[in-house]
Amino acid sequence: MAVSQFSSMSTRPSEALVQCTSSLSRFIEFGSRNRTSKQKLLLIRTFNSRPPTTSFCIKCVSSQPSPKTKDRVTEEDTSSSQNSSGPDTASVASSIQYHAEFTPLFSPEKFEPPKAFFATAQSVRDSLIINWNSTYEYYERLNVKQAYYLSMEFLQGRALLNAIGNLGLTGAYAEALSKLGQSLENVVSQEPDAALGNGGLGRLASCFLDSMATLNYPAWGYGLRYKYGLFKQRITKDGQEEVAEDWLELGNPWEIERNDVSYPVKFYGKIVPGSDGKSHWIGGEDIKAVAYDIPIPGYKTKTTINLRLWSTMVPSEDFDLSAFNAGDHTKAAEALTNAEKICYILYPGDESVEGKVLRLKQQYTLCSASLQDIIARFEKRSGANVNWEEFPEKVAVQMNDTHPTLCIPELIRILIDLKGLSWKEAWNITQRTVAYTNHTVLPEALEKWSFELMQKLLPRHMEIIEMIDEELVHTIVSEYGTADPDLLEKRLKETRILENVDLPATFADLFVKTKESTDVVPDDELENCDEEGGPVDEELESAQEDGVLEEEKEAEAVQEPPQLVRMANLCVVGSHAVNGVAEIHSEIVTNEVFNEFYKLWPEKFQNKTNGVTPRRWIRFCNPDLSSILTSWLGTEDWVTNTGKLAELRKFADNEDLQSQFRAAKRNNKMKVVSFIKEKTGYSVSPDAMFDIQVKRIHEYKRQLMNILGIVYRYKKMKEMSAVERKAKFVPRVCIFGGKAFATYVQAKRIVKFITDVGATVNHDPEIGDLLKVIFVPDYNVSVAELLIPASELSQHISTAGMEASGTSNMKFAMNGCILIGTLDGANVEIRQEVGEENFFLFGARAHEIAGLRKERSEGK
Repeated sequence: MAVSQFSSMSTRPSEALVQCTSSLSRFIEFGSRNRTSKQKLLLIRTFNSRPPTTSFCIKCVSSQPSPKTKDRVTEEDTSSSQNSSGPDTASVASSIQYHAEFTPLFSPEKFEPPKAFFATAQSVRDSLIINWNSTYEYYERLNVKQAYYLSMEFLQGRALLNAIGNLGLTGAYAEALSKLGQSLENVVSQEPDAALGNGGLGRLASCFLDSMATLNYPAWGYGLRYKYGLFKQRITKDGQEEVAEDWLELGNPWEIERNDVSYPVKFYGKIVPGSDGKSHWIGGEDIKAVAYDIPIPGYKTKTTINLRLWSTMVPSEDFDLSAFNAGDHTKAAEALTNAEKICYILYPGDESVEGKVLRLKQQYTLCSASLQDIIARFEKRSGANVNWEEFPEKVAVQMNDTHPTLCIPELIRILIDLKGLSWKEAWNITQRTVAYTNHTVLPEALEKWSFELMQKLLPRHMEIIEMIDEELVHTIVSEYGTADPDLLEKRLKETRILENVDLPATFADLFVKTKESTDVVPDDELENCDEEGGPVDEELESAQEDGVLEEEKEAEAVQEPPQLVRMANLCVVGSHAVNGVAEIHSEIVTNEVFNEFYKLWPEKFQNKTNGVTPRRWIRFCNPDLSSILTSWLGTEDWVTNTGKLAELRKFADNEDLQSQFRAAKRNNKMKVVSFIKEKTGYSVSPDAMFDIQVKRIHEYKRQLMNILGIVYRYKKMKEMSAVERKAKFVPRVCIFGGKAFATYVQAKRIVKFITDVGATVNHDPEIGDLLKVIFVPDYNVSVAELLIPASELSQHISTAGMEASGTSNMKFAMNGCILIGTLDGANVEIRQEVGEENFFLFGARAHEIAGLRKERSEGK
């Protein structure tokens, strides 16, 4: 998967970037076969039976002589594959034992799977840290342009198998753990999924980081460190129940808290002009964002980039000790609670005002802390002479959907209020730095925030947003003129950032239409005329007086439409590039969602179809299929260049290949059979077709239609004899998985319906293995890594025009699964690639939907 979504980076890397990708300084080199074991080691722990002293050797890479940059470029190739031999098994086992004893999180008596996982992860982290630090040091010194990917979600999944796979150490760790009495598979299963995301948005973000590291791009990710994630899903007789995630309960062995990296974040307060002519944001509520870093290794490269997550807190002095000792414990911890709860939950319910405030605080915390960090890094790299005009040449900020929109006013605020730039300079720099990825065409997902709420919570930012809105109005008026006031008004209504807000003062009289009558009525007659110019009927006027008063009261009672800030519009205006995530989605973005903007700035809009990493989604999660691919292609190059897979076409009819593929698929299905039994109690047959729909539960994704189809199939089966059923139907296991948002009532009803249908069908002895309905609880990345390789048919049947792209469709296709789907999102491009004959097309086209809805509304 390429990283071309970072449109602010040239598609042809700069000279500096080429230099960067060809060499990184002082990386750990596990060594070739002719090196001594001592040279291969990062950390060696020599064990005897309870020795009185500890003996271990550390190879300190950073203390070795540092050659000149040009020598590194010629002697070391960053993108070259790491030698697969790596450290020997004994060295890895010693490293694991060392951490079990000296980085303990468990009692020393036993070496059980949870303890084995933490010790193994810490051992792998040692390897990552050296590459990680060297990558960072090299980027600092070379001062290359760096991409920063801001996202509210990073749906990573488990990290251990991915890390050792990318480092080329899977075999060494499997053997080492075996010698220590553990299996790699069992140890890997001890790791909880990182609860940092929910769906495709977060999975895309994580795939981007993997791909950028693999391609040696200088890039970082920024997100929030959610303590309780979205939620852990439990399925009961009442349907879905939500409980808090516990992924951090035992700690996270991959993260490093950076106590020296923290930034202040402010809410509320007021704006006062200073004697220096600048605006000063004072008072209010102050918190601190602290950095937690997670290494992201590339595949068979020494590049290891960073995912920086922010956690929120306040200093200890904000704990009100007097209130606590007086018995008011809640008040004592109020400041601490207000700060910490910002990073409690991903997407807290926002039906209440408090929920809306919390969500907005989350978004601003991500933007403010990240930008302060980015700017600090830019200033450090620039040295004594900081040239802010160079900022867009060194920094690319990519906003993953509208959640990080506040990057735009926050960057302007910092540049103007703290760095002393003019409005014109700050606005120009911001537009050249920031780019926006749109992920949805659903109106409810194109975020709109209350003007009043934002003004209260972020007063300085609302001043800046009003200035941006004024800039936009000026641009549109200048571009289109005022000759056609109705058309101009329509364009402004569609494009303005501020909805239901009066035009800026400079344009206040733009649509005031002076109406003058052609007939001049004398004053004495005017007094006795009604509004139409006729004589006044005093009796009628008197009779109507009461009614008029009532109408006026009703008019007064009519509420004004809410004043809103349209975040998607702000993204488009403040960015230099806007991309959709599939061809059809990008067409909808330009033709419908942002059509007026597209007419104004067509050069801003582009398509970047989503992608997924073949490392996690074939190489590591489906080793049986991976071995087959490598064997028949004669190379592992397909792992980083999936175009190589096209060479398999010439073997498509080969019976040996087909037999191997079927064996691999059955092996994967057997794992799912065991998993389903463990998680649901249901027994399913591996000989049945596995028909899978796993994704976020939503009406437009149409799980409801799928389960209704299953009910219809079940009813038809019940109408037949056993012989007829067997002749007519292929045995099928219909598997669902996905979470319904906690406050999305209809989605939760769909989950309940699916589980109820399953309870009926699965206990029907007449049907047996001909049909089973399974809802897999708590669907996540790790569950997907199990289900997808076992799939044979997968449903991607969203209403055409509503799914931006989808990424699970790609994962299923990559693992040899046939798709049934609408022409929506990336389905369109998948169908083009696999061929129409290998894709079951379903449903209406996007352009037909509006007409069909109109017909239904008219009862046709």
